[in-house]
Amino acid sequence: MIQGVMLRDAIVSAANRLNRMKQSVDELNVFPVPDGDTGTNMSMTIGAAARELKRLENPTAAETAKVASSAMLRGARGNSGVILSLLFRGFSKGLKEKEEASGADLADALALGVEAAYKAVMKPTEGTILTVAREAAAAGQAAAAKDDDPLSVWSVICEEAEASLARTPELLPTLKRAGVVDAGGKGFCVIIGAMKDVFEGGAIEEDDSSDKAEPVKAMSAAASFDEEIKFTYCTEFIVARDKTKETDPLKLRAFLESIGDCVVVVDDADIIKVHVHTNDPGRALHEAIEYGQFETVKVENMRIQHANAAWVGETDQAAADAGPKFEHVDPENEVGFVAVAAGAGLEALFHDLGCDNVVSGGQTMNPSTDDILQAVEATPAKTVYVLPNNKNIILAAEQAAPLADRKVYVLPTCTIPQGISAMLAFDPDAAVDDNLLGMTKAADNVSTGQITYAARNSDFDGHKIEEGQILALDNNRLSFVDMDVKHAAVKLCKNLLSARWLSGKETSFLTVIYGEDINEAQAEEVVTAIKEKLGDEIDVTLVAGGQPVYYYIFSME
Repeated sequence: MIQGVMLRDAIVSAANRLNRMKQSVDELNVFPVPDGDTGTNMSMTIGAAARELKRLENPTAAETAKVASSAMLRGARGNSGVILSLLFRGFSKGLKEKEEASGADLADALALGVEAAYKAVMKPTEGTILTVAREAAAAGQAAAAKDDDPLSVWSVICEEAEASLARTPELLPTLKRAGVVDAGGKGFCVIIGAMKDVFEGGAIEEDDSSDKAEPVKAMSAAASFDEEIKFTYCTEFIVARDKTKETDPLKLRAFLESIGDCVVVVDDADIIKVHVHTNDPGRALHEAIEYGQFETVKVENMRIQHANAAWVGETDQAAADAGPKFEHVDPENEVGFVAVAAGAGLEALFHDLGCDNVVSGGQTMNPSTDDILQAVEATPAKTVYVLPNNKNIILAAEQAAPLADRKVYVLPTCTIPQGISAMLAFDPDAAVDDNLLGMTKAADNVSTGQITYAARNSDFDGHKIEEGQILALDNNRLSFVDMDVKHAAVKLCKNLLSARWLSGKETSFLTVIYGEDINEAQAEEVVTAIKEKLGDEIDVTLVAGGQPVYYYIFSME
């Protein structure tokens, strides 16, 4: 049987191995655009679980699975990270109330995770991590029916996962043309393989990666130097809910507000996560014990700390430094907005359009579920619209919605121009459903062009691409490869206009958003060249976006 301590150590070891191997997994990505790659996203997701698991002493299998699931859910980054978190959510359900796990328990738990992952993805694609996990779980269940030994069953799961991974190029032609296997599937195989080694008695793998980052203390929020500290102790804890009692977390929150401030109470079916500044942490803990058992408790003296006043979720140091720092607020307004964008100019633009909070992120920096959740709960509104503005962030935003203490709607905006058009289409006098429809239609009507560079050599969609070459993307699809940024920009805009004409879409406006690697003079040259090609019928506007990765983003509507 697999005890809770062994399962805990296995997941920690898997996180360390994937962190060490994440670059090799990243390099399997077929599309060479520099972005928040699969290995990095999966590593950061399971890394969030490892940090929480290290705090557990002598846990049961159920406790280990629950803590891992909750941490991964909040730390999930990118589509691959969200899918990984959903796979482990199956462990939380399948091992519920179990002291230890049999082979059948492990296989059934993985199958539950697979079911949840398939339901979360709108259009599941076979030949990905979904296929690898599904076929591995099915093989594990078949093996458990013959021999319930957990080591034997997990070995079968790992063997079938590797075999399924090897078959992914036959299911996805893009993988076959590039001569690689699916990156998400590979990351999954790395994780379960590392777990198998621990199950078999191996030591926890050390994380010897050179870029290992120290975790940031979660929600360490002291008053700033210029403000008087009214409440001394920053108190945080997680309570495993007592299912035998009918408890209302809102009552706990009301009590905490009577003895302190900066109160944050986030709950789901299994846990209540609390943050409060108070002068009497003992009273806070005494009240909370009525709701269940403590999983973690942390009390820090803010007068000694002199920490920053922002609440940041626990994540990698680099991500925390670049990520959002939001204070929880009560919902007062009827409607609010959260957008995801990178670059000072774009962040300012979304604020000007009415966004209450902008999460710093996008390509190369996929924000976590918890990053988005914090931004939502820092928005003073009863209903919050979230605009991910990147197809690799939509799933993480959707996972944040049910965790929030207010109503959240995620619009599936895949690009910055789609997010801008959606904001412009919002009608404050319209009902929620009407706005969702109108904003989505506006996003669908805009054409997006992007000029970036190849992060690696690749053979993609008939294009032989070399690292450093200029890539022109037409609505997130590779249009052509070039050697010159200016030439590519002008050609792409011409292609966008031609495509709109052919589809019968009216076109009057073009917005040119230039990034951090382009100066204003270069941008003006590109605008002049575009006007010469497109003629005077198109009104061209230049915006300093300051975005990384993309030299130019074009919005045509």
